[in-house]
Amino acid sequence: MADAEAPGTDTPGAGTSDAATPGAGTPDAETVRVRCDVADGVARVRLARPRARNAVDLEMCLRLRDVFEDLDADDDVRVVLLSAEGPAFCAGADLKERAGRDAAWVRRRRQASFAAYDAVERCRRPVVALVHGAVVGSGGEITLAADFAVAAEDTTFRFPEAHWGTVGATQRLQRVIGRRRAKELLFTNRVMPADEAADLGVVTRVVPGDRLARAGEEIAASIAGAPPLAMALTKRAVDLGGETDLDRGIRIEMAAIEQCLADGGWREGVDRFARRRDGGRGGTGGPGGTDGAGSTDGHGGTDGHGSTEEEEK
Repeated sequence: MADAEAPGTDTPGAGTSDAATPGAGTPDAETVRVRCDVADGVARVRLARPRARNAVDLEMCLRLRDVFEDLDADDDVRVVLLSAEGPAFCAGADLKERAGRDAAWVRRRRQASFAAYDAVERCRRPVVALVHGAVVGSGGEITLAADFAVAAEDTTFRFPEAHWGTVGATQRLQRVIGRRRAKELLFTNRVMPADEAADLGVVTRVVPGDRLARAGEEIAASIAGAPPLAMALTKRAVDLGGETDLDRGIRIEMAAIEQCLADGGWREGVDRFARRRDGGRGGTGGPGGTDGAGSTDGHGGTDGHGSTEEEEK
């Protein structure tokens, strides 16, 4: 987790919900840190401390963890878009809150941040970060905890932890960009622009700033349209497989396939594929359909044995 001087607290915007504890009433400007709304299977989570450039304090850590734990338990959520209000995605950790604190408090504060990042990373729903402006320290950790990230062209990354006399970002960063590149960024505290972040895999795409929200919505619509169990199992198989060797990884994937088969939802995917190939007419036989032997009429790119170019392994 990085440290960045926070200029102060923010005033929440109108017309949005916040992530305060249910039943606690509407929090004032000092307590709103994360906003969340869910519609049509898409959860939109926003860091909401713009006057402080979304600097992470203890309250934000607790809110972020609670929001993602709630989303993980909500079966209506298919995908999460994680963005931020104001000119910067996240300026790092709020050092001001540490003034006058002892080491025990700082230790608990760091543990709270780790729990928040972990809640983002462990969410069963795909999490897509939409980043812009400055992404410093803790902002980088949040970005790396998401499944992938899309960046506006003005995005810059910096990891200043060691230069603030602390340690952070030493684990997720190296797992994404490699040990030597991570050391270079951590040791030097240099600014990494969006195009370099894309080259290294920190973000997967860079778009003009005025296209960032739309790009996120398009990605969310694509993910939300997929069968939710298959999507959740795909995420889990990738995450668990990355922690082991290929042989065990294949076993993890096979176990996921068995869960899909037991659920039966895979048949809906096959039916949707057939309808799409059939021009929406459904059924078999006739132009564009199948011939009863499982093969197509020769215009759909099959191999003559009932398989298609999009056949599942």
